[in-house]
Amino acid sequence: MPSAPQFPAVRPPFGGRIIAGVTGDDHQPLTVAFDADDTLWHNEDLFLDVHIEYEELLSPWADAATVDDRLHEVQTANLPRFGYGVKSFTLSMIEAAVRISGGEVDADRITTIIGYGKRLLDRPVELIDGVEEVLDALGHHRLMVITKGDVHDQLAKVAASGLAERFWRVEVVADKDASVYSELLERHGIDPSRFVMVGNSLRSDVLPVLELGGTAVHVPYPITWRHENEHDGHDVDVTTLEALRELPQLLMNWAPGGELGAGMAGPAGTGGRYGVHPA
Repeated sequence: MPSAPQFPAVRPPFGGRIIAGVTGDDHQPLTVAFDADDTLWHNEDLFLDVHIEYEELLSPWADAATVDDRLHEVQTANLPRFGYGVKSFTLSMIEAAVRISGGEVDADRITTIIGYGKRLLDRPVELIDGVEEVLDALGHHRLMVITKGDVHDQLAKVAASGLAERFWRVEVVADKDASVYSELLERHGIDPSRFVMVGNSLRSDVLPVLELGGTAVHVPYPITWRHENEHDGHDVDVTTLEALRELPQLLMNWAPGGELGAGMAGPAGTGGRYGVHPA
């Protein structure tokens, strides 16, 4: 996979402040990485809208729950081939439609499914409330984006978001597991003890980073793709925020190597049943 472009860090230290509780040799900034979809901007609700239309489109052959289950099975099987992203989702919708209909699905319905994918690719980027203020408040740290999915689509969203210049690095990866995070940290010379990952997915943004000895902050999104809830960490206590706006205050109460301050500790919710796509 081609490497993502690297955006220079052009934001000066916010008010010249240093994170509270970090003294002496710890004056150096942290590296704070953000997931993109459903952490910086809205995503799942758009997939959910398409998913509901897709269930209705295939209603002559199956009920909504069956359509959802078959699509999820096809998506999961296709991930090693197609990866994540809208294009993979669209191909999986077409394949699942053929299976669900026993090959009876017509060209008009296939065209409609392709239209779903184009609509998702053409959607405007809508930032989650408070994102710009949070990034500005943390501008004295090295900020990254670490997101998985289609490189072209994800970089296009970063550019359209207007946030690109706030990030020291933008990385689009095929998946997010401990080995991927380890490679990224090693390549960029980042000490795991000074690395904080922020995202909406326990499976992708939290558990792998904790495994490496880093710090992770979970900011749940109201809708979660069922694939992201298929993990063994439901009972793991994690630092959870109700909103991204709470992150700067949380980090001000933390010294590297110690416990995070404010925020809730506890397992995340399980989200809905819909097979909508993450990032």
